[in-house]
Amino acid sequence: MIELVHLSKRYGTTLAVDDVNLSVPAGEVFGCLGPNGAGKTTTIRMMMGLLQPTSGSVRLGGYDLATNPIAAKQLCGFVPDRPHIYEKLTGAEFLDFIAGLYHMPASESAGRRDELLEMFDLVEWAAELVESYSHGMKQRLVMAASLIHAPRILIVDEPMVGLDPRGARLLKRTLRQLAHNGVTVFMSTHSLEVAAETCDRIGIIHQGRLIAVGTMEELRRQAGQHTSSNLEAIFLKLTGGEDVAELLTALRA
Repeated sequence: MIELVHLSKRYGTTLAVDDVNLSVPAGEVFGCLGPNGAGKTTTIRMMMGLLQPTSGSVRLGGYDLATNPIAAKQLCGFVPDRPHIYEKLTGAEFLDFIAGLYHMPASESAGRRDELLEMFDLVEWAAELVESYSHGMKQRLVMAASLIHAPRILIVDEPMVGLDPRGARLLKRTLRQLAHNGVTVFMSTHSLEVAAETCDRIGIIHQGRLIAVGTMEELRRQAGQHTSSNLEAIFLKLTGGEDVAELLTALRA
């Protein structure tokens, strides 16, 4: 469902994303790990058509983003790292507004809206202005909005930031359920724990390059690690050196 082919982005002399090749099939949760400045958000913005690649291509659901952007984007839900919400709307009104952008019939969108409000534990707040929501509630509302049109691909950038443990647990459960239903999920995160618990495969990006990709078991085999080895130990063994220790410190920060 997601294909990145020799994807690169250069800013002057800085190569922010360096020849990334990746395929993520339907029904998989893929986690992209890396510290600030590694290239995660730049990659996601190119995947969403918000940035033009310097070279390479993005295909979403079989559609080339450069030549068929509308069809590609219609398949996608997107949660950016800094989402913007119309805070003078109620939660229900905001979801209705997003549904309207996708030209969903009112009879269909109302049922979908109510389903998502319940899923994300926002029913009691549906008639309240978004400006009164906590940060975690706004995060859950943005996630609900990204799913209003039942996308086949969901791309989320640091979705756990600001969520309390209950909200984080709800989000992890939702991502797994979406994958079970055939949705492709691409998630950028700083959290090694979240990646290990939630993702089918994990990639680590450092200085714009994917330096390791695979399931936990595949990464363990590549690293020659014991079956009980955690994600930190695997990455240290795979790449080694002080730079990776610094990377892992940044991931935990």
